[in-house]
Amino acid sequence: MKAKTLILATLLLSSTLTAEQTNIKQEGIGYIKMLGSTLKTQLKSQMQSDKSGLSAMGFCSSSADTITDEVNKKLPANAKVRRIALKSRNEANQPDALDQKVMNEYQASIEAKTFLPSDIKVVVDGDTTRVYKPLITKGVCLKCHGTNMSKEIQSQIDTHYPKDKAFGFVEGSLRGVIVAEIKK
Repeated sequence: MKAKTLILATLLLSSTLTAEQTNIKQEGIGYIKMLGSTLKTQLKSQMQSDKSGLSAMGFCSSSADTITDEVNKKLPANAKVRRIALKSRNEANQPDALDQKVMNEYQASIEAKTFLPSDIKVVVDGDTTRVYKPLITKGVCLKCHGTNMSKEIQSQIDTHYPKDKAFGFVEGSLRGVIVAEIKK
């Protein structure tokens, strides 16, 4: 009888943890969407108003970090959201070892042709849970992140990001991730 009680208690605890992880995942996705949709909406507007991409480049260099900070101010004190990439343009968006591991997993799945854009990764790191959403390079991204950028865009990148590594992408490659971090 004690064994059955112990098994039942373990099953209940496991389902509670799974439900808790599911709730944290959904919370993280909400934070990611807050940042992602704000940036995407404004970037899309810039691209529509100036097909050259210069306006979008100016927007990114002057506003993307500010928007990220504003979104983080709206989140609970135990949460934050950030943008990172293996090949960063902005030195403030450098990944740590765990971020690199997750992005390398995404990269491997893209190369193996098993990648699903909906693949949200949830990683528990001590008292913090990280929720990762991949950012996949689209054709329009190549104006500023491809191999054949205009001289004007390249000049802006050189001015604002002298240590830029965020170029040479092709459509469908991993551009980076948005990660939400939620502490218990």
